[in-house]
Amino acid sequence: ATFFVASLIHVPIGPGNVLLLLTGLLGILLGWSCFPTILIALFLQALFFSFGGLTVLGANTTIMALPALFCPSLFTNLIQKGGTARRLGAFGAGFFSILFSSLLMATALIVSDRGFISSAKMIVAMYIPIMILEGFITMFIVAFLAKVQPEFITIHKS
Repeated sequence: ATFFVASLIHVPIGPGNVLLLLTGLLGILLGWSCFPTILIALFLQALFFSFGGLTVLGANTTIMALPALFCPSLFTNLIQKGGTARRLGAFGAGFFSILFSSLLMATALIVSDRGFISSAKMIVAMYIPIMILEGFITMFIVAFLAKVQPEFITIHKS
C-alpha cells in the first residue's frame, strides 16, 4: 500500500515530474516479495489511473524491483547493527535504490534509441533530489519501526 500511494505522488522538478517510490524501504521490509508487490501496484495504477501502462509493465517492474531487492542487501550489516549505523544503512538503501532505478531507466531509454541520451541524462539528474528525500524517508521509517516493531527490520536474504 505504501508503494502504491507513494508512487501516485508526482513531484514537479525541472521540465517534468518524478515519483516517490520508497523501493529501498520495500526491499528492507519485503525482500523477494517486493517483485509481486511492485508488479501488482503498477498493474492497478495502469488499470485505475492510466499511469505507466500495461505494455511497459514488465520493464517498469524490473526497473523498480531489482534495486529494491539489491540495495538493502548492500546495507544489511549496517541496518542490523542499530543506532547510527542503522540510520546510515537505511538512508543508503533508500538513496541507492532510486539511483539504480533511474540508471536502469536511462539505460532502457538509450538501448531503445540513441536519440534518448540527453533525455536519459536529464532523468537521472531530475531524480537526485528524490534520491536524497527517499534516503531520509527510509531512514526515519526504519528508525521508527526499529523502536515499535523491531521484528519488521530484518533483511530478507536475496
